[in-house]
Amino acid sequence: MQCRGRIRLCAFWARSQSTSTTLSRTLFLPKTNFPLWPDRQKSEIGVRLKVCEELYRIQRDSEPFVLHDGPPYANGSLHMGHAMNKILKDIICRFNVICGKRVNYTPGWDCHGLPIENKALKDLGVDSTALLPTALRLAARETALREIVVQKHEFQQFGIMADWHDDASTYRTLDHDYEMRQLEIFQSMVEKGLIYRKYRPVHYSPSSHSALAEAELVYKEDHVSHSVYVTFDVNLKSNPDLQQFGVPMQLLVWTTTPWTLTANMGIAVNDDLTYLIVKRLERDGPLLVIAKSRLEALADILGPVNVVSELDGRKLVGTCYVPMFTQKDETFQVIHAPHVTSESGTGLVHCAPAHGAEDYNAFRPLSLDSMLCHVNHLGQFSDDVRAVVGETAAVSLIGQPVLEGGSRAVVELLKVKGALVKIKRIKHKYPYDWRTNEPIIVTATSQWFANLNELKDTAIERLSTVRFVPEISRNRLESFVRSRSEWCISRQRVWGVPIPALHHVSTDHTVLNTETITHIISVLRKKGLEHWWDGPVEDFLPPHLLPEKESWRKGTDTMDVWFDSGSSWSLLPPRSKYRADVCVEGSDQHRGWFQSQLLTCVGVGEPSAPYGCLLTHGMVLDEAGKKMSKSLGNVISPVTVVVGGENKKKDPAYGADVLRLWVASVEYTRDVSVGPKVLAQTAESLRKLRNSARFLLGTVGEFPSIEVDRTTDMADKYVLHQTATLEKMAYEDYQSFNFPRVVNSLVNFANITLSSLYLDINKDSLYANALDHPGRQATVAVMRYASVLKTMIKVAAPILPHLTQEIYQSMYPASDSSVFLDFPWSSPDMRVAEMVADATVHFDELLRIRSGVLALLEKARRNKEIKSSLEAEVDVILPGDVQGLSASLTTQRKEFLQKLFIVSNVLVTDEGSFGTESPAWLYSGSVDIDIKGYVGLRVRPSSRLKCPRCWTYTREEARDVCERCEETLHRDHGGV
Repeated sequence: MQCRGRIRLCAFWARSQSTSTTLSRTLFLPKTNFPLWPDRQKSEIGVRLKVCEELYRIQRDSEPFVLHDGPPYANGSLHMGHAMNKILKDIICRFNVICGKRVNYTPGWDCHGLPIENKALKDLGVDSTALLPTALRLAARETALREIVVQKHEFQQFGIMADWHDDASTYRTLDHDYEMRQLEIFQSMVEKGLIYRKYRPVHYSPSSHSALAEAELVYKEDHVSHSVYVTFDVNLKSNPDLQQFGVPMQLLVWTTTPWTLTANMGIAVNDDLTYLIVKRLERDGPLLVIAKSRLEALADILGPVNVVSELDGRKLVGTCYVPMFTQKDETFQVIHAPHVTSESGTGLVHCAPAHGAEDYNAFRPLSLDSMLCHVNHLGQFSDDVRAVVGETAAVSLIGQPVLEGGSRAVVELLKVKGALVKIKRIKHKYPYDWRTNEPIIVTATSQWFANLNELKDTAIERLSTVRFVPEISRNRLESFVRSRSEWCISRQRVWGVPIPALHHVSTDHTVLNTETITHIISVLRKKGLEHWWDGPVEDFLPPHLLPEKESWRKGTDTMDVWFDSGSSWSLLPPRSKYRADVCVEGSDQHRGWFQSQLLTCVGVGEPSAPYGCLLTHGMVLDEAGKKMSKSLGNVISPVTVVVGGENKKKDPAYGADVLRLWVASVEYTRDVSVGPKVLAQTAESLRKLRNSARFLLGTVGEFPSIEVDRTTDMADKYVLHQTATLEKMAYEDYQSFNFPRVVNSLVNFANITLSSLYLDINKDSLYANALDHPGRQATVAVMRYASVLKTMIKVAAPILPHLTQEIYQSMYPASDSSVFLDFPWSSPDMRVAEMVADATVHFDELLRIRSGVLALLEKARRNKEIKSSLEAEVDVILPGDVQGLSASLTTQRKEFLQKLFIVSNVLVTDEGSFGTESPAWLYSGSVDIDIKGYVGLRVRPSSRLKCPRCWTYTREEARDVCERCEETLHRDHGGV
C-alpha cells in the first residue's frame, strides 16, 4: 500500500511537471514575522518605553546596584562624548538589571557657572556688561532648565534606561534641596577649619573674569610668547665677593612674561648651581652674571665672552640689585629658590610673587608682608602701576591687556631703559581656560581656599580600596591629589551657589564661622538662594552683629562648580561600603569630578571613598584622529546618527542600536575615532546579527522540545559547547567592563559559528528533511530549546536593547514583559558544555579537514568546474596506521560528513581502495592533523543527478526526485 502511494505521489509531481517552483513550495523554509529591515518607528521607538522607563520603574526589588551619574553642563545639544558616556553607563546598568539587581541610576545636570552664563548671553545676543546680575541669574536659570529638557529628549534617543519624567529621579545642581546639601557640606568643612581666605597668586582667566582651579585648565603645547633677556644692575656694596672686581655688574635674567617685570620683588638663584661672571667681547658694558651650565646655550644671545670668574650660587644670595621699575630709592635682594634649574634661561629667575606660585612659595619663608600687583579683574594694567613706572610710562600701560598690548608696552619701556638684551619668540606649553579656550594669567587676588594638606593623605588612603578601570588611571588620580596643597573654591561669577561670608565694609575683614553660616543657611533654607543676592544684609547677620548692620556687606563670590557637582555623592543613601558602586566619566575628570567628590567626601569625614569603582573613557575624535570642532567641519552629532540628517543619503538614520554597538565595540579606555565609514561598518555588523536572529526565529517555532543529548550529532554538540562558552565569556567580560570583547565574541559567534558553519551546513536538513526527521529535530532543539537564540539575545541585550526586545516579542508575542526580566542571568551554567566537551575535540579536527575541502572546492569553482559545492563529491583518504584519526572520521555517518562539507557525497577510504575510474576533473590535497599525520582529500564531480527539490546531486536517473525527498513528499505532502 505504501509503495503504491509513493508511485501515485511521484506521478502527481510528474503531472505537475516537477518544476523547481512547484517543488520549492514543499520545502520547510524559515517563516517569521520578524522583518528583514527594521522600521525605526516600530522596532526602536515602539519598544523604547518598555525597555527604558517602564523597565527602570518595575525592576525587581533586590540587591541594589548604584551607578552615580556625573552631571553634564546644561548648556547645549549633546555631542559624541556625551553619547559614549551615557551609553557606557547604560550598558553597565542593563547588565546588572538582567543579573537581577535593582539599579539606582539618577541622571544629573550641572547648572551653574560660566558655561551656563555664556549660553544665556549668547542666546540673548548681549554682553555680560549689558545685564544686571539679577537679570543674568534669571536668564541663566531659564537657559539651564530649557537645555535640560532638550538633553533629556536627546538622551532618550540613545535608549538610556532611566525614569526621565519624574523630577525626583533626576538631580539638578540648581534645585533648592541640592543647594542646601552643598552648603551643609561647605559648612562642615568650615567647622573643621578647612576653609580659609587668602590673598595669593591664583590661575585667573581674563576671558572669564574669574579665578580658576587647576582642573579648569588645559595646556596647549603651541602657545607663542615673546620672551625677553633683561639685565638688573647689581649694588656692588652689598656683596664683597662682587665688589672686588671694581666695575659695574648686572644680573642677566630671562622671562616669558615681560608684563610681570613691573611686579618684580626679587631674583632667584639656586645654591647648588655654579655661576660665572663674564665679559662680552663684542661690546662694552658691565660684567654679567649667568649660570655656568647655561654658557653654551646663551652664545647666540651674548656672542663670544671672556669668563672672568666663577662662584657658588650661595655666594650670590643676599646680593642687592636695583629694581628695573621704581620711583623710590630702594633695592631688592637675590634669594635662593629650589625651582631654579639649569635647563632653560640664564640660571637666574625674575620673581614676582603676585604672579607665580613658585615665586610666592619662595618668598613665604621670608615673611612676605605684601606683594606688588598691577593687574585688575579684566587682566589689564591697573592705575596702581603708576607708583612703579611713573606717570609718563604709565600712560602706555594702564588699561592695556597684559597678555597683549600691555606686554608689548613693557618691552618698549625696557628698550628705553637700556635693560633689554634680546627678544626671542618661543613656542611652549601654556595654560588656557578650558571653557573659553583663551590663555590665562597668574595674578594675586583674594580668594577662598580649601586646605588639601589636611585631606590628601586620607584621600589617598581611601582610594586604595577603589577599583580603577583601566588600572593605570589610579596613578593619574592619585598624582593629582598628591600634587595639590589647596583648592581655590571661589569664583567671580553671578550665577552660582554663594560663599556665605560676611565682609566688613571698611576693612574687608571676613567672617565665616559656625555661628554665621548656621544662621545664613537657616535663612536660605526658608527663603531660597536668590535671597542672598536680593535680600538685605541684616537678614543674614547673627544677633551679635546686627547693631553694626551698616558696617557689613554680603560676599559676592560663588563656589567653584566642581564643588557643586562634587557634592552630588550626598544624594546617595549611605551603605556599608561605598555610596556608589561605579562612576563612569572621561579621563579629564581625574582633575575634576572624580577628585572633587573624593575631597568633599573626605572633607566632611565620610568613612570611605564615595565610589567603589572608577571607570574612565577617552575622548571621541573624527576618523582622522582629530578633535571634533565646528571650524574643521568634522563634528558628528549623535542625534543625527540615530534619526538621520536632512540628507538621508549623506546622513542615514542608523538608529540607536548602531550608535550603541559602536560605543561597545571600541577600546573606550583610549581616545576613539568615529566617522561615516566606521558607522557604516557598525551598521553592517548589526545587520548580520539581525539576519542571524531572523533565520533562527523562522526556523525554531514549529516543533516541540525533545531530548537534546540523545539525538545530536557532533556539530550540534559543538554549537552547544560554543554557546555555553559565549555565555561564560560574555558574563565575565561584562563584569570586567570589557565590552569590546563581548561584541567581538557575539559577532564571531553569530557570523562564524552560526551563519558560516552551523546554519550553513544545516540548511539542507532544515529545508528538505521531514519535520520528524531526527537530525532536523535535533537542530531545532539546539537552536531553540538548548538556548542558542536565548543566549544570543541575553548577551546582546545590555548593548542592543531595542533589537533584543524586538526579537523577544517575536518569540513571545503574547508576553507583556521584557528580555531583561524574563531571561535572568546568573553565573553561567557550564554543565552542558562539560557534557559535550569530549565531542568537540574531534570536531576541531573535522573543521581543519573541512577547511581543506572548501579550499579545493573553491579551486573547482574558480576554474568553472562547478557553481555549487553540491555538484561535487569528496574522497577522504586515511593513512592506515593512524588509528586515532581514523576514529574521528570513520565513526561519523556518511550523511554527517556530507552535511559538514556541503557536498552530495563523501567517501572515507584508504589509499589502497581506489578503483581505476577517471573522473572528468579532479582536485586533490592534504591536511595535516597535528602530530597524527595527514589525510588526503580529493574533490571530483558528483556521480548522480541534481534533485529538483533539494538541489543535491543524489537523484538516480530513474527517479523524479532523490530518495530522501521522495520519502518527505510522501509523509508530509499528501502520502496515503
